[in-house]
Amino acid sequence: MIHGIINVYKEKGFTSHDVVAKLRGIVGQKKIGHTGTLDPDATGVLPVCLGKATKLCDLLTDKDKTYEAVMLLGMTTDTQDITGRILEEKSTETLTADKVREVIESFIGDYDQIPPMYSALKVNGKKLYELAREGKVVERKARPVKILDIRIIEMDLPRVRMEVSCSKGTYIRTLCHDIGEQLGCGGCMESLIRTRVSAFQIKDAKTLEEIGALKQEGMLEEILVPIDEMFPLYPKITVKDDWKAFAKNGNPLDEKMLKDADSQEEDRQVRLYEESGKFIAIYQWKEKEKKYHIVKMFFNE
Repeated sequence: MIHGIINVYKEKGFTSHDVVAKLRGIVGQKKIGHTGTLDPDATGVLPVCLGKATKLCDLLTDKDKTYEAVMLLGMTTDTQDITGRILEEKSTETLTADKVREVIESFIGDYDQIPPMYSALKVNGKKLYELAREGKVVERKARPVKILDIRIIEMDLPRVRMEVSCSKGTYIRTLCHDIGEQLGCGGCMESLIRTRVSAFQIKDAKTLEEIGALKQEGMLEEILVPIDEMFPLYPKITVKDDWKAFAKNGNPLDEKMLKDADSQEEDRQVRLYEESGKFIAIYQWKEKEKKYHIVKMFFNE
């Protein structure tokens, strides 16, 4: 079985689920999971976890992301993007570039965002988009999100191309809708590219076709990111061979069982390896007990 993360370039028209299904066929294994949904019309970075790396899916979903979006002002739709039914159109003739810039930049920082009806969030066990398709609108609670930065790349009103860096759970089409609302003319998202998820950049992302070709050439390893590379800031410690099986059962470890274990700060997380150099798990130091405790086991064979 293959273990690691592949930076997939999701093409237009595919759901994130489609990407996983196709990758299962290419790689020939079932244990694959993605790290955060991208709308079918959106393109860009979709890290996909294989084998033991599926334990990282939640961790990667929580990471900050960067998008390049085109916002269309003067149009409001039911889906908050141009694929939806037009609810209202307003003139944008009185808008000035300065006013648009001022309102866009006012969204940088923390803001409470009401998720769109056309989303996969669940209310009383039912996905919002399923209710939306039935013509129902239900009350949604605003959720705190953080816009880390917005950089305007190009402004040709009524369109604005911008780069947005944000926390998890942020809907860019809702951001476009909210900016339009504040400007008094309405707005929606015209296009979306995800350019970064944590350390995964769009320049390194591969299409399914490219991944398929690499698999056939036996070169998949070249684009497979090993699990331990996802924890670059965690110090590395090694368990002595005599205690290897003990560690792989997830037992607490003290200094005598380890080599180069000098990262002993309360709650400091570390990468644990066996003497051969193979990665095992993430452990955490507990000062009171003077021991490392298991956080997440990856390779216990």
